[in-house]
Formats: sequence, C-alpha cells, structure tokens
Amino acid sequence: MTADRLMVLDLLTSVAAAAAWLGAGATAAARRPRAAAALFVAAVLASLTRIWSVVALAGAGWWFVQEKVTLALPLLLIASVAATALAGPRLVAAVRTRAAAPTAAPVVVVPLLAAGYAAVAGPVHALLLGYPATWSTGLVVTAVVAFAVLVTWRVIAAAPVPGLRVAVAAVTAIALVGVGLAVVPPTETTTTGDAAPAGSTALMAQHRTAQDTGHGVGHDTGQGRPVDGFRGPDTPAPGGAVRRFELTARTATITLASGKRVEAWTFDGQVPGPAITAAQGDLIEVRLRNADVSYGVTLHWHGYDVPAGEDGVPGLTQDAVMPGQEFTYRFRADQAGTYWYHTHEVSDEGVRKGLYGTLVVAPRSAAPAAPEDVDLALPVHTFTGTVVFGDQDRPIVRQAPPGTSVRLRLINTDNTPHRFTLSGVPYRLVAVDGDDLHEPGELARVGLRLPAGGRYDLAFTMPATGAVVLRADDRVVGVRLTPVDGAAGDGEDTSGWPELDLLGYGTPAPTAFTAAGPFDRRFTLVLDRGVSLAGGRPMYAHTVNGHAFPDIPTQLVADGDLIKLTVVNRGLETHPWHLHGHRVLVLSRDGRAPTGTPLWLDTFDVRPGEVWEVAFRAANPGLWMNHCHNLSHADMGMMLHLAYEGVTTPFHGAHSG
Repeated sequence: MTADRLMVLDLLTSVAAAAAWLGAGATAAARRPRAAAALFVAAVLASLTRIWSVVALAGAGWWFVQEKVTLALPLLLIASVAATALAGPRLVAAVRTRAAAPTAAPVVVVPLLAAGYAAVAGPVHALLLGYPATWSTGLVVTAVVAFAVLVTWRVIAAAPVPGLRVAVAAVTAIALVGVGLAVVPPTETTTTGDAAPAGSTALMAQHRTAQDTGHGVGHDTGQGRPVDGFRGPDTPAPGGAVRRFELTARTATITLASGKRVEAWTFDGQVPGPAITAAQGDLIEVRLRNADVSYGVTLHWHGYDVPAGEDGVPGLTQDAVMPGQEFTYRFRADQAGTYWYHTHEVSDEGVRKGLYGTLVVAPRSAAPAAPEDVDLALPVHTFTGTVVFGDQDRPIVRQAPPGTSVRLRLINTDNTPHRFTLSGVPYRLVAVDGDDLHEPGELARVGLRLPAGGRYDLAFTMPATGAVVLRADDRVVGVRLTPVDGAAGDGEDTSGWPELDLLGYGTPAPTAFTAAGPFDRRFTLVLDRGVSLAGGRPMYAHTVNGHAFPDIPTQLVADGDLIKLTVVNRGLETHPWHLHGHRVLVLSRDGRAPTGTPLWLDTFDVRPGEVWEVAFRAANPGLWMNHCHNLSHADMGMMLHLAYEGVTTPFHGAHSG
C-alpha cells in the first residue's frame, strides 16, 4: 500500500477510534451496557488498526512517522490500556448481569472518554497544528487532554475531588509553558541582523532578517543591485526577428461554443488570450495595458527563464499594472517549446477567470511545417465546472489526411491535475514542460497525468482509418481528428488505462550534474497545513516548514551555486511545485531515481506522502517566487522567495498570490 493511502487509512482509523471511545463513554454514562460494550470492542479494534497503520507508514519510509510514535500513539496507548483495564471488566460484567447502573460510574465512563480525548489529540495535532511537531506543541496537547480528563471526572463524579485544584493548576501551567515555547521563533532560521540596503522595502528587510542559506555560506556582496535592473535585451539574436504584441486586460462576457456565457477577465476580450509565437533567437516584446481589471494585472511567463525584471511578480519584480496603466515586457526567445503566460496579481482569481494565454517558441533549425501538418496548442481550463480546450467546450473536430504529422501541445491552466488519454493511434510524449525528452518510446493505452501549470507535447502520424480522440479525465472529449474519409467517433473507454510513470519513460542521457552533486546549498521544504501566523495574523494556512507567507524564510543563494531541493508532502492534498526562473532536474521521487530520460521540469506534482529531490544551477540572478501552483494554496500561504545574494527590490513587497 502506498504512503498516501496509508496516510488516509491512518486518519480514518484515528477518527474511528476517537468516535468509538467517545461513543462507548457516552453510552456507558447513559446506562446502555450492550451498546457501550460493542463500541468498546470497536474502539479497541480501531486502536489496534491505527497501530498497524503507523507501523506500515514507518515501513513505507514516511518522513513523519516519528511524531506519531512520540506523541499520538503513546497518548492513545496509555489511555486505551487504562480504559481496557478499568472499564473493560465492568462493561463485560454489566452485560452478563444486565445491570446498567455500574456502567455510569466514573471509574467506567471517565477512562473511556479519556481514551477518546487521547484518540482525538492525534488527528487534531496533525491537521490543526501541522508541521513541525515540537516538544512545546506536545506539552500543549498532553496538557489539554489531561485537563479535559480532570474536568470530565469532576463533572461525572458531581462531587469535589481531593487535589483537583492542584492538578488543574499544574496542567494549566504545563499548557502555558507549551504555548510559550510554541511562539518562540524557530532557531534553525539563519538571521543576518544587518539593516536592509538603501532603496529596499519591508519585504527586503524580511529577506535580510529571515534567511535560509541552505547550509551554505553567505557572502557580503556590498551594494545591492535592484531586481528591476535585470531586464531583457534590446535586440534579437543574429538571424532573429523582433516580435511585438499588445495585450489589453479587460473584463468581458465570453460565449463558449455551446452558447454558455461566462463573465471573465480577458486579454483582448478573449479567453485564452492571443497566442504568442516566435522562433528561437527572436526578441519578444509585449506591451500590457489594463483597461478595467481593478485588482491590477501582470504577465508571468510560466516556465520561461526570463530575466528577473521581466518575471511579472507584483511587489517583488514590478508594481501591478492598474487600470489606465501599461508595462512593456521584453526578453529573447532562447528556449524552444510549449509555455504559457498568466497574471500573477491575485492570480488565483485572475487565472481562474481567464487571464492566461499560450507561448510557443519553435526551434530555429526546424523546417517550416508542411501545409497539411497539424500543430495545436491546447490550454485546458475549467469554467464553472466545464472543461474547455482552448476556447471550445465542445470537441475540436479536424480532418487530417493519412500521414499528416500531428503535434498536440497540452497546457494545464487549472489548479489541479488533469488526466489525458489519446486513443486511436500510437504516439510519443516528445516534450515535458517545454524540454525535449531523450528517445521517447511509443505509447498506447496509457493515461498521462499533467500537473497544474505543466505541459505535455504529444506527436504522432495520422493513421489511414479511424478517429484519433483526445480526452481529459476519461470523460471529456477535447479533440477528434479523422482522415478525410474516416468516420467520426469518440473512441474507446479509457478509464481503466494505467498511468504512465515518467521516471521510467525514454532512455538515459548525460546531464550537467547528477544526484552526487557536490551541492553548494541544500533546502528542505515540508508542505503541510496548519495554524500559523501569516503577516502577524493567525490563519489556518497552507504552510512550508510550519510557516505561511510572508513569514517563510527566504532561500538565499549565490550566482553559480548548485542547489538541491527536497520537497516533502506531509498533508493530504497534492501540491504542484513551481520555481520561477529555473528548470529543475529530477533526482529522485520517494528514493527512486529516474531510469529513463532526464526530467527537466518547472512544475512537478508532490502527492500526499511523497518526497521529491530535485536540483538546479543558480544561473539567473534575481528575486524569484517558489510556490505551489495550486494558486488557491499559494494564496493561503504556500509560497516563499528565492533570492540571489546582493539583489534587492524597490517595490512594496505585498505580493498577493
């Protein structure tokens, strides 16, 4: 059983154990011995199952099993053994004699309820307090459980208990100590203590006082260089051309192919926005205007390693473009492949409502496409529950003669993954996140899971007969291609097809560096959910290492460093992780190294319980976002900054997701 399923099983058994223990206590107090005894047996079985699930998690290599072994299980075991010893024999005797009165005695009810409190403490600690588990949070949880037991005894006994006040005072003191320890700033953060450079803002002050150096050495770089000084060139590469585009952000009502009308935020009144195309070496210049999007807009070039000043992150690399304003982006199209652009101001809402478009760069050496070739860029998006391919909520139907070369560029613009299947023809997955794969093999009858923000390029030759059908999530037909004389059809049921594991696809090839390093800096990101202070206010946040933005320490690197990132998902939700300005090489997932093509990604799905190790060369100086691309998670705290030494920002620092 995989770690994510074991995590769910562990949570379910902990909830079942808590409900059974509490139910046993309540029915015992209500003098219903048979029901109490049945629930008691269920509670014991659920508790034993939970012990097994924790042991199985340990066997599966789950990173965080220790916190269960050191806190949740001891509490549950102690309380369960006490309840079994004190209440168990009395419940059995009551069932045999059919005497209900003894079951209401405090010595029966309180141990059962105490076991319930202890069982509740585990999932509450895991889901509410989150990561990291510390002695202080352990003291708080233990003290709260003990306090609840004492109060329950007092209520059930309905008479003063000797020493109760002393016990309550002691437990309260322990809880206060724990709370005090819990609010002490963590010691593992490297602090520099020096003042922010001139021209920087409160955000840069945070960079200077809350930094994670990844166990590397920080250097005094002297006068800082502002991030808006890192701009694109003025001229294309030799042989390249200047490609100029103008985009105007405005609210509009769009009409889908089915006639469904959607209130959207658009570029030039359309969703997706105008396609931006170029050839390698061209200079891309995009003038962005804002007509009436009140929150403001920017353009982020997802997966494209532009200079930092062109990255489009409000409050970090530029100010948001407000209504009536404009901003011009300029960068050289050095990377060939499939990419996309979207706003980064209030991006959870902005992208969801339509502020996105495609960016496709053709290789300079590629021959011009033949007139009959089919090359479709397909941003896949969900509007009010309807999956849309491009601007179509009905199948895109094309006729392609046999032998036609076809390329389908799939772009997931949603917050969650999509599963794609292609039936009717063998094909190759030739590129992931814009990077060509090495010797990709032929595929058929498999599902392709595409993370939020990610891109897959599928290539094949059109067959002589039959329909080629592209589906999303096994149910939505997005594209149907047929030969001129072919009959249309929706192909076969794909729901039972297995999922392709990219780690074993293609063939190996040399890379600029390997898992052996040597690495100049190493960072670990533990993704979770819990109560955290975010900008001084408490919230139930999506967290990184127990903190929420803007209180997550900035990762500090130096130009030329080789960086290793370990990204761990402690929670129960998938997090598509995305680092701006850099592609990362996958080193391992759950300890397993890729056996196929080298995987260079800009977005990778970290599923529940998974541990990813990736690496990159710090070769693009600036200030960069490093965040979950489920943009609602980012909006709720799961984002941080990666900063190059000596780079500052003159902007206000209030990036809003």
